[in-house]
Amino acid sequence: MLAVGRELHVLPEGEDVWSVTSLDNFIYVLRDKKSEQIEVYDLDSYRLQRRINVPLLDADTSNMVACSFYHCLYISGVSEKSMYRVALPNDVITNWPVNDDPFRLSVTDTYSLLVTCLEVGKIIEFSTDGKLLREIQLTQDVTTPWHTVQLSNGQFIVSHGFPDDPVHRVCLIGSDGHVVKSFGGAKGSGSQQMNVPWQLAVNRNEFVFVLDAGNHRVLLLSPELTYVRDAVSRDHLKWYPASLSLDVQRLRLYVAENDYNDDDCKWTAGRVAIFSLD
Repeated sequence: MLAVGRELHVLPEGEDVWSVTSLDNFIYVLRDKKSEQIEVYDLDSYRLQRRINVPLLDADTSNMVACSFYHCLYISGVSEKSMYRVALPNDVITNWPVNDDPFRLSVTDTYSLLVTCLEVGKIIEFSTDGKLLREIQLTQDVTTPWHTVQLSNGQFIVSHGFPDDPVHRVCLIGSDGHVVKSFGGAKGSGSQQMNVPWQLAVNRNEFVFVLDAGNHRVLLLSPELTYVRDAVSRDHLKWYPASLSLDVQRLRLYVAENDYNDDDCKWTAGRVAIFSLD
C-alpha cells in the first residue's frame, strides 16, 4: 500500500501552472504564457534545463501528458479546439483540430491518446498522428466530465462535477459509456465526498489518485472505488491544486498549485510540489 505523500521538493514559483508531467529524467511544466510555455527540469537536480515554445497555444486551462512509447508530449489547446504534439527531444510540433473543447488528456496502454471533452460529455480517442479512432458518448448523469483514464481491462475511470453541479463523482465506465459503479455523490468535503474532482492518475495496481480541487487535497481510492486515505492533504498544499501527474516508476506525485487573487479574480502565481509515495 502506498504511503501518505511526503514532500520532497518544490519547483520555483512563476506564472500559474496548468499542467505537469514527466518523461525519462525530466519534469515538464506548462505555464500560462504566450511563448516558451513549457519548462523542462532535471528530475535529479530539479534545475531548469530549457524551455519549449508552442506557437499559437493559449496555455490557460490547457492540459499536458507525456507518451513514453512515441517520446512526445500532447497538449490540449482548449481555446483553439486543437491538439498539439511535441516530438522530443527536437521539439517538432504538429497539431490537429478537435471539433469539441479538449480538456484533460491521458495515454492508454496501447499508446493512443484519450481526450475528455467536457462540454459535450465525450471521450475521444486519437492515434499519435491525430487520426480519429473512436468516440464514446457518456450518459447524461455524467455531467461535466473532466478527465478519463483507461484501465487494463478496457474500462474507463472518469471524474465529473462542475462547481455548480450537485453531483461530484469518480465513475467506472464501460466501453458503451454507461456507469458501472461510482464513488462520491453530493458535493462536499467529507471522506466520501468531493468538490470538483479535476484530474486522475492510476498506478500499476489500479489504485486511483483524485485531485479533489475544491477541497485542496489528493484522494487515494482502491481499485473498487472505495476511499483509502488522503494521499496529499490540505495541510501539504500551499495554494489551489490545478493538476497532478503520477510517476509510477519513481513513486512520485507531481502537483501543480496556483495562487488566486480574490480582489482581481486572477491567478497570480504557480508552482509544482513533488511528493514521494514510498
